[in-house]
Amino acid sequence: MKKVKCPYCGFFCIKYGKNHTRKQRWQCKSCFSVFVQSNDTTTYDLKCFLDWLFSKDTQKEMMGAGRNFRRKTNKFWEVWPMPPKIEQPQSILYVDGIYLARKVCILICCNDTYVLGWYVCRSENSRAWESLLSRIAAPTVVISDGGTGFRKALQKVWPKTKLQRCVFHAFCQVRRYTTTRSKSLAGAELYGLARQLLQIKDRDEAIQWTRDLQSWHGKHKTFLDELTREPNGNLRSTHERLLKAEKSLINLIKSDTLFTYLRPFDFACPSTNNRIEGAINAQIRAMLRNHRGMSIERRIKAVFWWCYMHTKKPLSPKEILKVMPTDTSISNIYNTMNSRARLEKSIPTWGDAIVWGELHHSGPYPTHLWD
Repeated sequence: MKKVKCPYCGFFCIKYGKNHTRKQRWQCKSCFSVFVQSNDTTTYDLKCFLDWLFSKDTQKEMMGAGRNFRRKTNKFWEVWPMPPKIEQPQSILYVDGIYLARKVCILICCNDTYVLGWYVCRSENSRAWESLLSRIAAPTVVISDGGTGFRKALQKVWPKTKLQRCVFHAFCQVRRYTTTRSKSLAGAELYGLARQLLQIKDRDEAIQWTRDLQSWHGKHKTFLDELTREPNGNLRSTHERLLKAEKSLINLIKSDTLFTYLRPFDFACPSTNNRIEGAINAQIRAMLRNHRGMSIERRIKAVFWWCYMHTKKPLSPKEILKVMPTDTSISNIYNTMNSRARLEKSIPTWGDAIVWGELHHSGPYPTHLWD
């Protein structure tokens, strides 16, 4: 039989009759306090909430047939699960951004096993990436899909970390310009070279591929230099899309981020960020698709919940509700900050001529100090 302990002193208790609602009362043997033990269902409610969120079940299929389920789990939509601070350096990290709406993006960082950090922003800019990376210890190699602003943030926050551009995304960028069935010979050959990126296994093959790219440009130089005159009289490149595709590869070679995985590291470095694309982004999109119809705020919190529950050591339900910020606490912080800002603006500075004049005429200071 489970023994009941006093919530005030911690000693064991004995039964002490029942109250008017027929609930069992308990009396402490040490402090003689009498109380009714309440059942805390927070852990069970949070488990039901997460089971529904990470599954394909509808709210009507959950215990309570929808209405009771929403009543019991509504408090968890008020919580903002925040990422922990990672101080242990990692060998390889993967970063990517997933868009939930036109101006809502969540940046995610993970390793081969767990999610390490996430950050909500309007777009993938350098300031947002800096906010995410600043809470995570610098790794040896980071793999990215080439999102905007990431390289600038990397140089500022993790200056010694090597960057590996995902070769599959590099191939997709070329494919977007050339298409899979290019009508020109140059486009078909460039598409074939881009596909060879996925097959390179050592530095010799990388050097040979770079030479093949140079040979491709020399072979089709006359074709690529063709110009077209627009109706307004300006000249532009006829095969502008092919030049953009070539330039995207040349920029990666010059920045030394295309074949970072071929360097002699103490670990096996992958060439793609499939870990975050398939194991995280795909599951998040599936979760949002299963529960489509949520507001944008709840979609953001759903992603936050998914990321937090896939960290290395998530807190217990009681600790989550006690530690994590809520809508009310965040609103109070903003109100406090705004009130302090208004107060600081309302306080006149010593350099204000009006204040000096008031002190001169009505202040408690000797008037000869201002003469």
